[in-house]
Amino acid sequence: MIQSVDRAIRVLTALQGTRRMSLSELAARLELAPSTAHGIVRSLVEHGMVVQERGSSRYQLGPAVLRLGNVYLDTLELRSKAIPWAEDLARRTGLAVRTGVLLIDDVVIIHHEPRPDGSRQMPEVGIVIPVHASALGKAMLAFMPEDEKRVLTSGELRSMTGETISSPENLRDQLDQVRASGIAAERDEAVIGESSLASPVFDSYSEAVGAIGVVLPSGGELDGQISDLVRETARAVSRELGAPSWPPRRPGQ
Repeated sequence: MIQSVDRAIRVLTALQGTRRMSLSELAARLELAPSTAHGIVRSLVEHGMVVQERGSSRYQLGPAVLRLGNVYLDTLELRSKAIPWAEDLARRTGLAVRTGVLLIDDVVIIHHEPRPDGSRQMPEVGIVIPVHASALGKAMLAFMPEDEKRVLTSGELRSMTGETISSPENLRDQLDQVRASGIAAERDEAVIGESSLASPVFDSYSEAVGAIGVVLPSGGELDGQISDLVRETARAVSRELGAPSWPPRRPGQ
């Protein structure tokens, strides 16, 4: 990799999230001379990738990063195909709808359809949830053999709440159920008071490329009718992506 490009990417990575760092902190983090760090940051500022915090010597990610992110999201075929179906699912269930993709051991939300009740809701595009603590993640893992193996053999899974499935054996049992039913569920595993249902989405190669699901308050039984609607939506998005069947047949079936 070209050294200057590598260093610029490392600066952006260091500033990801809500981090605000001074030049000296960046130089120390990246093990660069202060003058070198200053030159890289100055170039990024000129292109809007980094901005200096007003009234401070600290820097943070700039608006150009958001524009690039939005362009990337808009090029995702899954997202473009899922949006109208997510809107329909939100309308039919009265619930918020998330569409996510797998990023190593996490789920990244690429589309969030708010509850259609007009209430004020935080946008969720870009949030990250551990794959094993998410219905979206379980829905995908059940049909991604290599990723499933990696997660199940990585040792005890990180707990987000007291309800998080942290045992690989218990997660394996849940994934077997997902393969049998086409629906994944979680209750209070990532956030207390929040549950979700999700189903996997497949492409024309019968590969799991994402998942779509609803978010609902915890408590009571998870509605079977809502599960049917989630499955129906995942099947429709998969059909739009060219999937020949939903879910695909596994070898030996």
